Amino acid sequence: MRADSFSKRYEVVVVGGGVAGVAAALAAARAGRSTALVEKTVTPGGLATSGLVVHYTPLCDGAGRQVTFGLAEELLHASLKYGPGGVPEGWDEPEPAGRRPRYRAPFCAGAFVLALDELLEQAGVDIWLDTLFCDAVLEGDRLAAVEVENKSGRGRLEAHCTVDATGDADVAFRAGAPCVESDNWLSLWAMEVSLEAAAEAVKVGSGGPLNRTVRVGGDAFGKGHPEGTKKFRGADGKQVTEFVLQGRRLLRQHYRRRQEEVGRDGAFPITLPSMAQFRTTRRIEGHVTVGDGMQEVSFEDSVGLVGNWFRGGEAWQVPYGALLPQGVRGLLAAGRLGSLRRSIEILNGSAAIPLSKVAWHYLFRPVLARAARAAAGDKTRVRRRTSIQAPPHVSRSFLNRGLDPEY
Repeated sequence: MRADSFSKRYEVVVVGGGVAGVAAALAAARAGRSTALVEKTVTPGGLATSGLVVHYTPLCDGAGRQVTFGLAEELLHASLKYGPGGVPEGWDEPEPAGRRPRYRAPFCAGAFVLALDELLEQAGVDIWLDTLFCDAVLEGDRLAAVEVENKSGRGRLEAHCTVDATGDADVAFRAGAPCVESDNWLSLWAMEVSLEAAAEAVKVGSGGPLNRTVRVGGDAFGKGHPEGTKKFRGADGKQVTEFVLQGRRLLRQHYRRRQEEVGRDGAFPITLPSMAQFRTTRRIEGHVTVGDGMQEVSFEDSVGLVGNWFRGGEAWQVPYGALLPQGVRGLLAAGRLGSLRRSIEILNGSAAIPLSKVAWHYLFRPVLARAARAAAGDKTRVRRRTSIQAPPHVSRSFLNRGLDPEY
C-alpha cells in the first residue's frame, strides 16, 4: 500500500505512547521542538494504563536515597493527580521503624490517562491516536521517516530524530537494527470489584481500596507459572494471541474458585488489560549493554539512574549508548527496549515505569541541536556546553560533550 494519504514533517517523532514515549515527547516539545507522538491505541500510558500495571515503581534505591528525578518524578505525581493514594511517608528516613517503604505509588489507570492527556496538550505535542506504525523509511543508514496507518489511510511522518518507544523495538527492527528477543512467563493482571474491597473503602472513607488488582500466573521470576506451560515470545504474532488467551483462561479458573466462596456478586473482574502484558519482548542491541554486576559501573555518557525495585541499595547507571541502536542513525530507544541484559530487562519490563526514568529533558537538548544543524547541511561537530544543574545521575562530562558526533 502506498503511503501517500498524508505526510507531515516534525523535528521529533515518538512512536509509542507508553510512559517512556510520553516522557520523550514532553521533553522534546518543552525544548521547543515540533513533536509528534504516535500511539496505536486511544489511550496514552501503555502498560501503566491499557496494561493495568498500576504500580509506579520506586524512584529510590531502597536505602532512603532518591536516584531518579526529572520527568519520572513529575509523572509519578501526575499519576496521582486525578485519583486516590500518595507516596508513602518514611521512605527517605535514615532509620525507619520496621520495613522501609519505597518512593513509589499505586495509581488508578483511568486517572493517569487524564493526567497524561493534559500534560501532552499543555506541552503542544501533536498527538496521533489510533495510528499504527507500519514501516521505517531509510535514506542510507539514517532513519528519515516512519510510515503509519489510521482511518485516513497510510501516510508518512518525517523527522530529524525518531524515538522508538514501542516497547518492542518495532521501529529499530523494521529499520534493520540488530535486536535481541526474550521470553515471558504466563501471567495476567486485571482489575476486580469485590464486596470485601467496598467494605474496606467505606471503613477508611476512601475509594482507594476499590482500585484493586487480581494477578494470576507467574511473577517476574516465574513463581506461579503453570506447570507444563511453555514460555512466550512477545515478538511472535501467534504467540501473543496464545499468551493473551491462556492468561484469560487462568483468570476464568481463578473466578470459578473464588465465586464458589463469595458468589458472583461478591467478586468479579471489572476491567481486563487491552494489551498483552509482556515484561520483555524485543530490545535493541545498543552500543553499550547494561547487565548483572554493573551496579557500581560509571559511564561518561550516563543519562540516568535506575533503582532495583526488587532489592534495596542497588542501582544502575544508564549510558546514552544503551539507548542508541547499532547501524541506524537518527533513532533513539526509550523504555524497556533499551540495551539491557535479561535481569535488568525484567526489572524494567515488570513495572509501569521503565527507562522513562532516563533524563530525557537533558538528553534532547544536544540531540536536537545536532539534528537541526544536520538538517541545515552543517556537518561540524556540536560541542554544546550547558549551565544546567544536573542531578547526580547525569554525567557532567556527557552534558558538556553532547552526543556522539556521528549521531
